[in-house]
Parts: sequence; structure tokens; C-alpha cells
Amino acid sequence: MAAEPGYERWHGRGALGYLTLAAVCAGQVDSPPDRARVIVAEATFPTGALGYWARQLAQSGLCAAVTATSPARLPHPEGTEPMVGTTPLAIGIPSSDGRPLVADVSMGKVTYGDVIAGLAAPEDLVPFGGEQAHKAFALAAGLQLLVAAVTGGDDYGAVLVVARPEADPVPAFRALAAGLRLPGDS
Repeated sequence: MAAEPGYERWHGRGALGYLTLAAVCAGQVDSPPDRARVIVAEATFPTGALGYWARQLAQSGLCAAVTATSPARLPHPEGTEPMVGTTPLAIGIPSSDGRPLVADVSMGKVTYGDVIAGLAAPEDLVPFGGEQAHKAFALAAGLQLLVAAVTGGDDYGAVLVVARPEADPVPAFRALAAGLRLPGDS
């Protein structure tokens, strides 16, 4: 690992992303940033459900955004061979009520895990959004290229942003939602 204030670079050396992100998250909990930190994890895949990692960080009192690359699985909405991964994005926000808000979204209509589990057909693995699928595709492409740019682009990887919260907005948001199910609720 290479580190400087506000930045860490972890090299997965081809290890399973689950193991690399477990070490990355443990490192953030053990030594949280003074304010914020960008973490780049290169040469690591698969990373699994990124909401798990965002929740781990949020339960430890850190705000987190996590994204990762994967093999090309989503075609362009106008129809092509797959061009980008499902490039998930997970966000975790801690809360004084002990229930962090965790949003975890794949840019696919279904996940690759759904396809390999037989819960969805391979042809369902397209950007979500119907007639607005170009938006999910654009976000998938942007996130994939961001990760590729900062990791070096030769292998799969992940990018995390962690920060200490300056406020506690989740309880007020839950009150505003008045009992509606929110992201990350069981």
C-alpha cells in the first residue's frame, strides 16, 4: 500500500476483491481520515455487493462512496456487444440512530449474479431505465473509465471515497420519509 494524506493506493495483486476490500475497509476503520480520503484498489476482482463495504464503513462512522469495474456486460442502449461492466455504485451514510442509509445500485436492469443464479435471462443484462437507459449506460461508462484512469486501466479495480461526517442528516430524512422503506433498510 502507498499512502499520503488524503490518498491511499492498494495493489490487490490479483487477489479476490472481497479480500482486498476487506483489508481496505479495515484500514479505514483503524485509521480514519482527518477529513476525507480517496482510496484506489488496483488488480482486484470480484468485489461483490459494494453496499456491504459501504455499510461496514458507515457503521464505523464514515461516509463512503464505492465503485468498481467488472468485465464488459452491458451493451450500449442502441445495441452492441457488451461495452462496460455493470459498474455498481454504493453510498453509505452513518446515522446516530444506528441505522445507516446505504444505497447500492448496479447500472444493469439485472445483476450478473441474477443471471448466473438463473434468476434472470442473459438478455435482461442491459442498462436499466427503459427509454432512459442511456443515463444508466452513461453513468456505467463514466464510473468504469474513472476507475480505469486512476488504477492504470490494465486490470479490474475499485475506488472508494471515505470522509468523516460533518452532520447527521439521516434521522431527519427518515422522519421526512414517514415510514417509507429507504435504501439499505431490511
